[in-house]
Amino acid sequence: VQLQASGGGLVQAGGSLRLSCAASGRTFSSYVMGWFRQAPGKEREFVAAIRWSSRITYYTDSVKGRFTISRDSDKNTVYLQMNSLKPEDTAVYYCAADSSPILSTIRRWSHYDYWGQGTQVTVSS
Repeated sequence: VQLQASGGGLVQAGGSLRLSCAASGRTFSSYVMGWFRQAPGKEREFVAAIRWSSRITYYTDSVKGRFTISRDSDKNTVYLQMNSLKPEDTAVYYCAADSSPILSTIRRWSHYDYWGQGTQVTVSS
């Protein structure tokens, strides 16, 4: 499995970015695809996830109403649309895939099997 993340950049507070994660090497119908982020000096934290088959989504509270995760099965790509960005959203964002997802572990980065390389998001105030 390969995950290729892209779309990061520098944006002013209140702006928007869309991250993409192109997935290959497997059929992902049973997977959960997630986005995590890690700011300097902080632990990696869960941002959002989507069940590939049902499109059920999960978000951390701090991004609800601002971020939207989605997937395009034709392109095997997962997106994270980020609106109303805040300086505290600044981090390296990683996409990840969980091949054996259960509800209790969807938000745990340690449960994900595959990871993309990360893309930097910087929000200036």
